[in-house]
Amino acid sequence: MNELWVLMNQNNILYKVIWTTIGLIITIFLTKIINRVLYSKIKDNKTYYNTRKKVYYSFTTILIIYCIFLWSDSMLSLTTYFGLLSAGIAITLKDIFSNTAAWLFIILRKPFEVGDRILINEQRGDVIDIRMFQFTLIEVTSYEEGEQSTGRIIDIPNSYIFTNASVNYSKAFKFIWNEIKVLVTFESDWKKAKGILTDIVNENTIHLSKEASHEIREAERKYRIHYDKLTPIVYTNVRECGVELTLRYLCGPRQRRTSVNNIWENILEKFALEEKIDLAYPTVRISKK
Repeated sequence: MNELWVLMNQNNILYKVIWTTIGLIITIFLTKIINRVLYSKIKDNKTYYNTRKKVYYSFTTILIIYCIFLWSDSMLSLTTYFGLLSAGIAITLKDIFSNTAAWLFIILRKPFEVGDRILINEQRGDVIDIRMFQFTLIEVTSYEEGEQSTGRIIDIPNSYIFTNASVNYSKAFKFIWNEIKVLVTFESDWKKAKGILTDIVNENTIHLSKEASHEIREAERKYRIHYDKLTPIVYTNVRECGVELTLRYLCGPRQRRTSVNNIWENILEKFALEEKIDLAYPTVRISKK
């Protein structure tokens, strides 16, 4: 044992490697103990997750500072060695450095947070974890398929935030605009149909407009966002097969499919009672002379 201690004192690098390893082991041990205590004390999953992340970041920072002080007096003697390896390391660990830099950007700038629904590099989902090298989504289907959860987990490198455009469904404004297109025949009473659709969309979504008004005022403090009208509206257009009536309204990012389902059920029930309103579909008319 004494011989090992003498060897460590004679070999400064070995001494620092051993104490660095000890510091790492202690950090991991304390982090796990604290996380177990937090798990038993905190019942809310979101609070537990955020607290666990703060503990991880705090201990990581302490470990880095500890290593800097431990190795600081050896840095000058290692300058030449690190200089020779720096170019190779930069190339070899390029992705690691990029992901770490992106992680700092995500933590500080917050383009998205845990719980946000985002679209990046054609991957759409809800953010469930953010780590030093990657963030994790629980996948949702495409817009056309209703944006429902598939249950699949997607791990995406943090560096993608620098190289791909990202869409955040709820960062500044916790609502999205959704549209439902209803096509009625030219022979239908389209004005009456438009009135029915206006009543339906108001009944289902008008309450969200009041909440959205408060949200948009908060968002205007940070971003150049402005809407003159937040209440539902029905637009009129003409297509080859009939008159197109488009319902435009606000809904939560995760309630889009439910809102579409409820509104369409109301439409079908109301239109079934109207003899002068028929839904249109592509048809071919043949005239005989």
